[in-house]
Amino acid sequence: DVQLQASGGGLVHPGGSLRLSCSASGFTFGSVYMNWGRQAPGKGPEWVSRINNGGGTTYYADSVKGRFIISRDNAKNTLYLQMNSLKPEDTAVYYCAADYGSNSYDWGQGTLVTVSS
Repeated sequence: DVQLQASGGGLVHPGGSLRLSCSASGFTFGSVYMNWGRQAPGKGPEWVSRINNGGGTTYYADSVKGRFIISRDNAKNTLYLQMNSLKPEDTAVYYCAADYGSNSYDWGQGTLVTVSS
């Protein structure tokens, strides 16, 4: 079975940083594009970032471009999201997803990030 477990969330002050991790199992991690998404309280889901299978190509939503960095360690089957210069509007549950193409995804358990003073 596919398992995706995000971790690393917590409470951080505006301007602070957090690093999220997503541990993956049950599929060939190094062959699959990966995504981060988020859902803020009372709002719909939002795509945040995407990385190709080798880790050399990344994509970001305009709302996080220049502040967030997606990366992966295929040897450890782990996806990361380094979040810097956090804003209150970044408060959300963050999820990782395996992207198999043709609109086929597996989403994992999320981790809550709260940005507040």
